[in-house]
Amino acid sequence: MSNAASDFGYILIIPLAGVIFNCLGRHPIAGISAAFAGVSGGFSANLLIGSIDPLLSGLSTEAARIIDPNYYVMPTCNYYFMAVSTFVIAITGTIINDKFIEPRLGKYSGEIKPEPITPPSYIEKRGLTRVFYVLLFWSILFFNVLYSDNGIIRGTDNTIIHSPLLKGFISVLFIIAASCGIVYGYTVQSYKNSIDVINSMSISFKSLVSYLVLVFFVAQLVAWFKSSNLGLIIAVKGAEILKNLNLGLIPLAILFIIFSGFINLFMGSASAKWAILGPVFIPMFMLLGYSPELSQAIFRIGDSVTNVISPMMSFFALIITYYQKYDSKAGIGSIIATMLPYSISFLLVWSLLLILWIVLGLPLGPESGIYYKP
Repeated sequence: MSNAASDFGYILIIPLAGVIFNCLGRHPIAGISAAFAGVSGGFSANLLIGSIDPLLSGLSTEAARIIDPNYYVMPTCNYYFMAVSTFVIAITGTIINDKFIEPRLGKYSGEIKPEPITPPSYIEKRGLTRVFYVLLFWSILFFNVLYSDNGIIRGTDNTIIHSPLLKGFISVLFIIAASCGIVYGYTVQSYKNSIDVINSMSISFKSLVSYLVLVFFVAQLVAWFKSSNLGLIIAVKGAEILKNLNLGLIPLAILFIIFSGFINLFMGSASAKWAILGPVFIPMFMLLGYSPELSQAIFRIGDSVTNVISPMMSFFALIITYYQKYDSKAGIGSIIATMLPYSISFLLVWSLLLILWIVLGLPLGPESGIYYKP
């Protein structure tokens, strides 16, 4: 679930899993592998709305408007499917780790000794307690302004799903995370004054510079597809070919998952790939009668499952460093070989879940069905 905080899991969860497994007498690389599979292989699955949801839905909205100028893809459009996927992927990853990965690794006999597990200090406990109270405050506040009749931030139609809270979820996530971080920082004395907070934010903002550059060119690409009608032309021609092939929705979905997973081996950024694929495949699927929300859900499966075996994934070099802490001979080949069972099993299980979802005709999220209704 760490993708609710974007790339947080790569930095903290994966190395921490190695430490925990080592402390419990289990092979630390098995812990790193399991965490890597969960963080990256199951990147889209979450019980919460994360930062990736508004990002992809924004790109999907622009792509859908090539066909329907008034179409809007909600950040919650895949929530039901992804929430169920969280448990499916977690259980699948656990079985693969316990039955295949850890037995193959054997007993760890490296030089890294288990680190002592110490309880949090008094000041750290106080910081966590205060963070809990901050979260409780925000939860009560949002509950009152959303669930009460005629709540002040409900949508214009007095519904929750169309409320500014969900449409502007990135801002909400920033406010909650920033307030929790600032309160904890002041409590444990990492922050002494406002300058410390600003300096910390400045350091974090440096990592966003490349993202801002990427978004600039993504916006130009989407606008170019729209103004040139190239996306519409490709969509119409592609839809005609697919319609003549008469594949049906399930074979079409499986082929799109495989195609997305294959592209992911050569291009790591999910937003960059969807900026290219969305303006082509969303209109194509819409012309075949399938919703943009379904196209996005299918893409997210393929984009996630091959992350763990893609050397082009932006954090892959960092993952090698984590592995080499416990095995100095670890390299790209050994990591891919270790992670391949996770990738294959996630691909199969997630595809089966999608097929079941389609057969049952279940909604992918609030007001987000499988079929496109003009």
